[in-house]
Amino acid sequence: MIVDPKQSFRHQAQPERSLKSRAVAYLSRREHSRAELAQKLSPFESDASVVEALLDQLAAQGWQSDERFVANTVNAKASRQGRALIEQSLRQKGVDKALIETLASTLGPTEVVRATEVWQRRFGLKPADSTSQGYAKQARFLLSRGFQPETVRKVLAKQRDQGLD
Repeated sequence: MIVDPKQSFRHQAQPERSLKSRAVAYLSRREHSRAELAQKLSPFESDASVVEALLDQLAAQGWQSDERFVANTVNAKASRQGRALIEQSLRQKGVDKALIETLASTLGPTEVVRATEVWQRRFGLKPADSTSQGYAKQARFLLSRGFQPETVRKVLAKQRDQGLD
């Protein structure tokens, strides 16, 4: 067999991979929700029942788990984002509503603490001008990170009362 030296290994014809090997390759890179994995595999299989059967098999073998996906997502994002933004991300990935509701119960009690840590990393001290503009800027920042308005009020009120300089 003569190999053209100009043609790299990457560009040589690759054998067609099975649906299961594609799924395992996706899961080896990171956790995926069931819906997300189904969406990624659907272009390679026209029959949706085959994809669903494969997903059932992967879940039964413990290779794919929505609970594990939710736990990994929360662990990765909780230190930077509020509950609302994490929930939105999970809804976009097709996670079941019941799993998202359990997430809300676990993240709720730590919301103020996490928002304070995010505020501390970003600002560190109250605004120099102590005007409503400075506080509004900090409030917008925390709201954009997915923290609830009442949580933002608590964090900024605590910082204002403590008088950090």
